[in-house]
Amino acid sequence: MTDADRPNLFDADNHYWEPSDAFTRYRDPAYADRGVQLAMVDDRLRYVVHGELHPWIPGPGDVNPRPRPGALFDYFAGRGTRNEVAASLTAENPAEHPEWFDRDARLKVMDAQGLDACWMFPSQGVCMEGPMQPDIDAAVSILRSFNRWLDDDWGFAYQNRIFSAPYMTLSDIDAAVAELDWSLDRGARIVALRPGPVFTVDGLRSPADPAFDPFWARVAESGVVVAVHGGFEDGHHEVEDAIARTWGYRSRRREGAVSSLAYYEPFVDALIHDRRTHDFLAALITHGLFERHPGARVASIENGATWVPGLRRVLLRLHTQNPGMFRRHPIDQLDENVWIAPFVEDDVTELARHMPVERILFGSDWPHAEGFAEPNQFLACLTGFSAEDQRKIIHGNAAALTFATAH
Repeated sequence: MTDADRPNLFDADNHYWEPSDAFTRYRDPAYADRGVQLAMVDDRLRYVVHGELHPWIPGPGDVNPRPRPGALFDYFAGRGTRNEVAASLTAENPAEHPEWFDRDARLKVMDAQGLDACWMFPSQGVCMEGPMQPDIDAAVSILRSFNRWLDDDWGFAYQNRIFSAPYMTLSDIDAAVAELDWSLDRGARIVALRPGPVFTVDGLRSPADPAFDPFWARVAESGVVVAVHGGFEDGHHEVEDAIARTWGYRSRRREGAVSSLAYYEPFVDALIHDRRTHDFLAALITHGLFERHPGARVASIENGATWVPGLRRVLLRLHTQNPGMFRRHPIDQLDENVWIAPFVEDDVTELARHMPVERILFGSDWPHAEGFAEPNQFLACLTGFSAEDQRKIIHGNAAALTFATAH
């Protein structure tokens, strides 16, 4: 493909790898022994939370071998086994990949890949909020310091091409609004939020609880996009463990030593895999978020899309069986306020049967193992779409979201 033939791409799911000081560079000394810590374990720098190794992440991205981009694509598409891909998960020396850590080096790679722009998300930051619980104060402080590191190293709208997402937590609503305003003042066009219930001092609460309206009102007013990105979701562990026990397992987690690739009991994972995002978006709509804040825009990133038909059925059933429950039809809320970037192995044509094409985003998950080896491989997923609809999915929809912000 020549440069003249190359389509314009706006990738809504790119990642950096966090260096060793991402969570500690700006850490408040009061939390030096709380939240995320670093420790040498077996000659490797590891993340430690509550005195134990992080259950999911081996350690900082700059001092631990990294997976080869796209190494797990066939596995997640059902065309390979864990044993076949195991070696590729520690195949890359991070020192040989400045583009994973440096924004100027990343721009050069983006040019080679044909990316006009991208949304940039944490690789490890999306897996930290849950394990820090129930220490809410530490979680709020550590994530705040993480955002200061992110502003330093990547910025929130670097050259209007790299749009990094500061990480939000609603656990302290006053701190959440202050953090959102700080991010907006520094040019943020998107912010990241965990797709799960909110950890509060009074227990778990729906993210659409009116207690969090000051945050969502500012979201709607500013036009910033709230991107809910998959990660390590600890807010569902009681549900997951209950499902496991119901079917004869001790818990959701496999017995003995596990890795992120083999953390869940397979049967349990099969039952819970799609429900986290399904339930999160059902809560947003059913609990009235988009009725109270119709300008709020939520993008589901790296949470798949196979749950969409089921969510539509649930919302329609709620609407028809409970007259007056919704002031605005819940399907209209889903179609108007929610955007979805499917997994790389999902059937995009099938998704378009259940969501307007204007609400579908292209995300490659680069440079992660479970994504594409090269972002433009996504184009092969769109052969059944018209040229106009392809342009919307690979560029127009994300660009419209990004540049429509009002702040």
